[in-house]
Amino acid sequence: MQQPWSIYLLAIFMLGLDSKLVGQAFQPEFAEPLMNITIPVGRDATFRCLVQNLGGYRVGWVKADTKAIQAIHVHVITNNHRVAVSHNGPTVWNLHIRSVQEEDRGQYMCQINTDPMKSQIGYLDVVVSPDFIAEETSGDIMVPEGGTARVSCRARGMPEPRVMWRREDGADIVLRESNGIKTKDMGAYLCIASNGVPPSVSKRIIIKVHFHPVIQVPNQLIGAPLGTDTTLECYVESSPKSINYWVRDSNEMVISSSKYEVMNTVISSFESRMALTVRRLTEEDIGGYRCVAKNSLGETDSLIRIYEILGPTVRNTSPVTRRGDLKYSTPIEDPDEQFGSAERSDDEDETTDVTDRLQYQTRNRTVQHTTNSAHEQKLSNKVRKISNKFEIKSGFETNSCCRVHSYNLHIAILVLNFYAYN
Repeated sequence: MQQPWSIYLLAIFMLGLDSKLVGQAFQPEFAEPLMNITIPVGRDATFRCLVQNLGGYRVGWVKADTKAIQAIHVHVITNNHRVAVSHNGPTVWNLHIRSVQEEDRGQYMCQINTDPMKSQIGYLDVVVSPDFIAEETSGDIMVPEGGTARVSCRARGMPEPRVMWRREDGADIVLRESNGIKTKDMGAYLCIASNGVPPSVSKRIIIKVHFHPVIQVPNQLIGAPLGTDTTLECYVESSPKSINYWVRDSNEMVISSSKYEVMNTVISSFESRMALTVRRLTEEDIGGYRCVAKNSLGETDSLIRIYEILGPTVRNTSPVTRRGDLKYSTPIEDPDEQFGSAERSDDEDETTDVTDRLQYQTRNRTVQHTTNSAHEQKLSNKVRKISNKFEIKSGFETNSCCRVHSYNLHIAILVLNFYAYN
């Protein structure tokens, strides 16, 4: 009767032993480590936990740094609606976090409810692109010339952003030391913050320096022939912008009209070009013109004078054979060869010296022409005087008289040219 009981107890013992051995042989194991994740804020993150031989055990998720249970097996425990779980058979178990926020940063644990518990940890790093801290970042500022400009730029992000400065126009930033204070020149400056997480951000800060107007004039004396158009230029620097205008030396303001063209061209935020064109220059236009610039800090002006210059000179490059062309340069023929006379009057002797001088002058000089009526009248009076001086003397024959008269007029014209252009 005792044999069946002993066999039964032996069977139970053997079954228990086999069960223990079987359990030890097929314990759940992690197939690979839980990977760390780095992701920008606002993106979705997923942890994947791979388990072998799970059997009847369960997989759970815990936020390790706060001990907050996220999910057990297929059930979400946390109240965070952005957290979800999924699995692919008994091997692949996923924890999903949608639209990651900075507070989601930390350690996440995948655990199996064995005894003792088995677990592995992965880290979620949430990176944030740079952004400026408005209350700690400067806006546009204005300082008087010679003053001190202080600008600041503070940015946040993860990792901590690096801040750099540069001028918008690409020029070098000039730092001046004065009692330990750094100042910058006028212009637009860019504060750029970056931390490797796109996009980088920039802040544009304008430093305005206020100063009274300054005028630069390329040419203060301008010569031009009458009847031509003449342009006057002034370059103005001022901040704030100045009121620019032109006046004559009589303090009469010059405005755009059929006579004048007034232009003001903006070069930069503090530079401009003033231009005044005087059309069809006349004697009344000769004189001074002032360009004036005025702002709240002061006023300045600069004077430009227009003066008359003669028209272009004419150079004779071909021989002159006609007497009508004697107002240009020409050699003088010998009187004996011209008239065949062996004797000369006293007047002829006087003019011979003049003729010799004129020969030298006319070979080495070009004649400048003018059309001024007053000058022509003066020359006409000289012709009349010289003609009176060379009166035809009595005692010559009619033909000789005519030849001498022609010769005298010839000499008179040459003398006229000599005095007119010397």
